[in-house]
Amino acid sequence: MPNPSATLLIIDDDEVVRASIAAYLEDSGFSVLQASDGLQGFEVFNREHPDLVICDLRMPQVDGLELIRRINALGVQTPVIVVSGAGVMTDAVEALRLGAADYLIKPLEDLAVLEHSVRRALDRAYLRLENHLYREKLEVANRELQASLYLLQEDQNAGRQVQMNMLPVTPWSVDGLHFAHQIIPSLYLSGDFVDYFRVDDNHVAFYLADVSGHGASSAFITVLLKFMTTRLLYESRRGRSMRAFKPSDVLGHINRGLLNCKLGKHVTMLGGVIDESQGLLTYSIGGHLPLPVLYSEGRASYLEGRGLPVGLFTDASYTDHELKLPDTFSLTLLSDGILDLLPGDTLKEKEEVLPQLICKAGGTLEGLRQVLGLADIGEMPDDIALLVLSRNLA
Repeated sequence: MPNPSATLLIIDDDEVVRASIAAYLEDSGFSVLQASDGLQGFEVFNREHPDLVICDLRMPQVDGLELIRRINALGVQTPVIVVSGAGVMTDAVEALRLGAADYLIKPLEDLAVLEHSVRRALDRAYLRLENHLYREKLEVANRELQASLYLLQEDQNAGRQVQMNMLPVTPWSVDGLHFAHQIIPSLYLSGDFVDYFRVDDNHVAFYLADVSGHGASSAFITVLLKFMTTRLLYESRRGRSMRAFKPSDVLGHINRGLLNCKLGKHVTMLGGVIDESQGLLTYSIGGHLPLPVLYSEGRASYLEGRGLPVGLFTDASYTDHELKLPDTFSLTLLSDGILDLLPGDTLKEKEEVLPQLICKAGGTLEGLRQVLGLADIGEMPDDIALLVLSRNLA
């Protein structure tokens, strides 16, 4: 609402008219200034900065139209009401064109009409001021938002660089085993992560993890996973603990670590260790779907196993499963984001078609890219991670 004690400036060379208008408006609660001509009125305006001006049109030295022009030149938004006895249409049109809030004809038989015009003009001026202040605040907020978005983008870029640097080289071959992966984030940062590395001269380890949620908070957990697995590998090599680097022990350790951190995040993951001398795969599953798919001799099937998600339950335990690997095979690990690309209405239908697609892809990552159309994929509701390890596969 406008200020009820607004200051008005009345400019009129007719002292009787000026005094009567001033008395009436003062009785209505306004503070009133007076001037007897346009020149004096402009001086008072510059000195007192009234909220509204009421002026005659025909005045000596500076008339009403010139007064409006001079006020406009100051760049202020003070409303001006013209009260004139001239009654010339061209004058009224020119006054309104110059921005006059109203044009009233003398004599004013009812000064309530003038008061109504004053209050209406003050209301409009108040709304204009509020709108101007709102736009200024909005512009400041927009600038602050742009600055924040720039900082966020910098943080995202830094986070993505860190995450990309943590990922293993792809493709990677070691003693006849071939590893390749691809991660497609739904946002700039991914909550999916893969890793593979040599444990010792005879063992190679790998895992695929899918962190709950998306974005920076989930991506942070992938950094934590990398740290925990690297630390375990270091301790294993130093002989301090977990000498066999069992997958179930790794999942159990990560489960305890996530719970202790109290980050409100959990992970579904599966990990394995390959004993190269025996061709034996030992793997453990932490609530992850879909299960790994083994492809050999033109056929594909899911590995067996189940387990609780990692980082949710204090009493969670994990089981190791063993599998004698064929001489020629590929093992495909996928995050559940891949399910959004598979045909079918239910999870069961999607899971039934996945081994068929892996057969069609020849058990290779490049084949899966083509079969699933990953090169042309648009925005996805979830991150997608693919890890394929193989041996002797053409």
